[in-house]
Amino acid sequence: MPRVLPPRTRRATLLAVAGLAAVALAACTAAPMPTPTPTPTETVAPSGDGVLRIGTLFPTTGATAFLGAAQVAGVNAAIREINAAGGVLGAPVEVVNRDSGDASTETAEASFASLVEKGVDVIVGPSSSVLAERLLPKAQEAGIPFISPAATYPQLTDIDTAGLFSRTIPSYPHQGVLLGALLPEKGAKAVALVTTGDELSATIAAPLEATLAANDGELAATAEATAASQVAAAVAKVTKAKPDAVVLASPDNGELTRAIVVALTGAGYGGAKLWLTSQNLADYSQALPAGTLNGVNGVLEGVQPDDAFIAKLKVEDPALGDVRYAAEAYDATMIAALAAILADDDGGPSIASRVVAATRDGIRCTSFGECLDVLSTEPDIAYEGIAGPLRLDAAGDPTNAVYGLFAYDGENKFARTGSVSG
Repeated sequence: MPRVLPPRTRRATLLAVAGLAAVALAACTAAPMPTPTPTPTETVAPSGDGVLRIGTLFPTTGATAFLGAAQVAGVNAAIREINAAGGVLGAPVEVVNRDSGDASTETAEASFASLVEKGVDVIVGPSSSVLAERLLPKAQEAGIPFISPAATYPQLTDIDTAGLFSRTIPSYPHQGVLLGALLPEKGAKAVALVTTGDELSATIAAPLEATLAANDGELAATAEATAASQVAAAVAKVTKAKPDAVVLASPDNGELTRAIVVALTGAGYGGAKLWLTSQNLADYSQALPAGTLNGVNGVLEGVQPDDAFIAKLKVEDPALGDVRYAAEAYDATMIAALAAILADDDGGPSIASRVVAATRDGIRCTSFGECLDVLSTEPDIAYEGIAGPLRLDAAGDPTNAVYGLFAYDGENKFARTGSVSG
């Protein structure tokens, strides 16, 4: 029989993000360490067989295959540490790696079926929001939770009616929280937002406005251009508001985005006044005239691992190059294992019911072994891994996250200049 977990509390709609801004804002300001308190959890009937089996769904073929190896290495590095510490519930953790492919194929569906056949209890992945959306109904039917290290679309929270989806990467709207706190710190009190009318980009607006207001700033204007013919009017609205900075939220780096960038820079809102967001942060060296983006800023979800962590990854894959999302995959694996320990059961529904608790309100611990030490005397932990104190909310979304800060050069290429959490 399919195992279906009772639903956790979910946000009602994709656009209802103002509450998220208020909660996540607290994570962007100094806060005392949490006081250990009992974490209320629902009762789920044990369904495991005594061996925690973790499946992975990462792209090893297709357009995003260059991202897959790092995530596989992150999971494998975590499992190596977990098993060295005695495994989970007295047994070594097993891993089954499968290719998710990209959204243009049915590889993910075939791989998911294979993981179900292999009896995995939890899946780290998929990396793609589109694939996660496609596979969530199948996960619900099978009772297998996903912990994604890279899927950021906010609608995943809303369509997960069975409480099986969580992530170690922030949801896309959280950029509004981050920028709403960051820009006033940099002297930009009045901020304008330009979007392209798509549903995803619009989700930044409410948390950006709320967080700016909480930091003595304001959202001075919101402009929308859904077609090239509307760009001039949108930029004129921005210019009239005379903001200190402009945030551009669009779903890609396509023709409309490029037209908006050219118009904004031409109106005096380029350089350090312009901020790109994760979906449109891209190499524009072949798409725009040299110098167009010189000095422009951008933000992108994800941790830049330190040398010590990269060395761990290299043990798993000596040829590893790009390490994006490896830290988030590592932490997802640790959280899955700790959730099984908290539940005293390796079954999927039990793990799903304790994922949030593993990160929330207990005593801080930063490694699997340290968390086991805490649990030997205390009932609750707050795991803080490579990606920092995620403090997942009831929907399984991080309320605190690390972002990379980027800046463009005269060739319209971007490079990381630092990191910020919020």
